[in-house]
Amino acid sequence: MTVDADLFILCVLCVLCGEPSFQDSRKRLPDPLPTSDNGRMPFWLDENSAGRILIQGRRFQRVSRSLRRSMAKPPVLVLFNRPVLPPNHPEAGSEYDILDTVADTAKILRAAGFTVRELGVAHDPRVLLDELRDHPPLAVFNLFEGLATHPATEVSVAAMLEWLNVPFTGCPSSALTLGRDKVRVKHLLSAARISTPSYMVVEHGPIPSWRGGWPAIVKPAMQDASIGIEQNSVVTSREELLTRIEFVLTTYGAPVLVERFVPGREFLAHVFEEGLERAVTVLPPAEIAYSANRADRWPVYTFTAKWDEASTEYKSAPVIAPVELPPEADRNLRDIAARGFKLLGCHDYARLDLRMDADGDFHVLEINPNPYLNSVALVKGLEAIGRSHEWLIVNLTLNAIARGGGSVMPSAIKIPVNVVTGA
Repeated sequence: MTVDADLFILCVLCVLCGEPSFQDSRKRLPDPLPTSDNGRMPFWLDENSAGRILIQGRRFQRVSRSLRRSMAKPPVLVLFNRPVLPPNHPEAGSEYDILDTVADTAKILRAAGFTVRELGVAHDPRVLLDELRDHPPLAVFNLFEGLATHPATEVSVAAMLEWLNVPFTGCPSSALTLGRDKVRVKHLLSAARISTPSYMVVEHGPIPSWRGGWPAIVKPAMQDASIGIEQNSVVTSREELLTRIEFVLTTYGAPVLVERFVPGREFLAHVFEEGLERAVTVLPPAEIAYSANRADRWPVYTFTAKWDEASTEYKSAPVIAPVELPPEADRNLRDIAARGFKLLGCHDYARLDLRMDADGDFHVLEINPNPYLNSVALVKGLEAIGRSHEWLIVNLTLNAIARGGGSVMPSAIKIPVNVVTGA
């Protein structure tokens, strides 16, 4: 039997949104419903085609997996968020950079021996469901970072893939949910006794007294990619604090995170897992080397410093990778990074941002469970341990396939050389 497409979409969205309508919608199907031996409802989108997707109850299963294992060029879908902001929008840079990552990732995977399809998704999730039905992959390489106009879709897409039982690279929806919420990450870090700057959370007025000392920094708690971070984010008085909180509440909404500004060096620590045993490796760190010759500029990785390559802020905050730390400091950083990675329940890869204070102690600023894969900090860190960008992309894909119960013939895949790195 064939399921009505609109009903299928409704079922998926109802489950993802937690609505009870899924059970009610089943009443629209023919009665009696066919059942399998275990009593579940088997609904086939295409019961005659090997490798098609089968819905059984509330999850997808792959059909004729043994046949697909023998494929000479394993199929992989590179999934990404199609930019929705106009190119001249002030925040467009944080969205359009994904296109370069998609191009490099697809190029690497094709050179490695995979059959690659690319899919950009914007406001209509049905295109993803159609793609998975018509061209079922062994795994999805998930580069979906959320729509600029609806950032929470980063979590929604991962949750959809999980519900459909489609293996994918990167962190699960639970870790992505936490990563989007700076406040809960601060609570978790504090509870786990991983040092993070003192903080307070503002939902609305009246604004409580700030007891963390000056300077302080004010951040939108539910944004990423340095959105909402400017030079004016650093405040040195109650008056400046109130003004900045009001700006963030008006522009980005609640909650607002206020935390102690920690002067000192800032590091980026990338973490990744190897193999199905998920052995955690912390790469040699990178450093944001703020110029010290501007008394009128705070050493902060603002949106401008991160994305506007023509700006003086960008040029004054180069990323140096890798950097060498004294042995004890290096051990401490690696220990904190590995603990933070596990604390959020990250898979595959993530990045921690840390500050080192004048006493040499590290403080976690943020944990990013979906970091930029083309980052010089990541690429150079891999090179420092004898790995390559190509190696990481291929192995993330193979690990995702294995997690889904699939396998690939060893002769079918190779690690390409200088496809991107060193090209």
